[in-house]
Amino acid sequence: MAESPDPWDGTGLAPLAGQILEYLVEHPESSTTEIASALGTSSAAASRALRTLETELLAVRVSRRPPRWSATPPRPALASLLARRREELARVEMLAERLHDAYSSTSHQRFASDQFEILDTKRRVTARYTHLLQTSRHEVLHLVMPPYVTVLEATPHRLNIQAAAIRRGVRFRSIYDSDTFTDDMSLYTAQQGVAIGGEIRLSGGLPMKLVLFDGTSAIMPLREDDPAQGSLLVHSPTLLYVLTALFESLWEHGVPWRNGSARPPSAPPGRDRPDERTREILRLMSLGMKDEAIARVMGLSRRTIQKHITDIGAALGARTRFQIALSAQERGWLPPAAESSSLPSPPVPPAVPGHGRSARCSGPPAQHADAG
Repeated sequence: MAESPDPWDGTGLAPLAGQILEYLVEHPESSTTEIASALGTSSAAASRALRTLETELLAVRVSRRPPRWSATPPRPALASLLARRREELARVEMLAERLHDAYSSTSHQRFASDQFEILDTKRRVTARYTHLLQTSRHEVLHLVMPPYVTVLEATPHRLNIQAAAIRRGVRFRSIYDSDTFTDDMSLYTAQQGVAIGGEIRLSGGLPMKLVLFDGTSAIMPLREDDPAQGSLLVHSPTLLYVLTALFESLWEHGVPWRNGSARPPSAPPGRDRPDERTREILRLMSLGMKDEAIARVMGLSRRTIQKHITDIGAALGARTRFQIALSAQERGWLPPAAESSSLPSPPVPPAVPGHGRSARCSGPPAQHADAG
């Protein structure tokens, strides 16, 4: 008879971590030695599992010497963990759909010419991107993440094209992947986009690279892991509708980004009225960005960011990043956009009227020609 699956497998937790959590629920304020003895494991293994539970906000230290542990309320903590797992599975489903589309294209070697076009060289991608940018009339929407293949340099000619588009009423919105926003190319293109008049938001775990033009055309990679293989130019109204809805849901829950070159004042955070820099750091922390990424975005040193986070924690009486975020939220220090961005699972895509222009349409010009 096959063994029954471990109930903790679906959460992503190791079996020992799950067993320790069950033990802590019934035996609060237990030491590492007591836990290891009760479960028949080593203290080292128990310590590793406890650190995992602490990272996932499922357990907390209630004393230091010797360290004693208690479980946090299981329902909200596990709900957050499961929501993240559901998000990961949703990404796998999207990957499966993209792989199936790519498989179908290579199997049949043909597309309906009025629905899709294959752009099989970097030159073709760049040419079509430039043409679509020049002929756009309403909006350009962009999901930005590496790897980059071709780059439209911010030459006067390119900037003139984008500035001309803005003058004729075209609005630009871009969402940058917060997990990769520390690379020089992302930061440079973001700064150029803001300088021209675009708007940027950050969101973790973008599913793909994408550029949408007026809701009538889109460029996306044939292979997300290897954009050099070419791009797909989409004209299908149904797929364009879905891609627009995806962008809108990500935009709704993204965190607005301000140009890192504009540094807010550096006064130490107060207990009741945090300064602008503190709010900016808290907002980026709520997105899940690490200290190095926050430092790059704000144009500060990593040491400065770490010291400021330490000062924030001291002002709030908080020790961990989670405690800082929780206390800041309770005091109203987190702006609404940042609070919504920290939701663990992706929202249901909002209804997008029609297949053309959406209601909201602002953001930076896409500097990368290779949406694919």
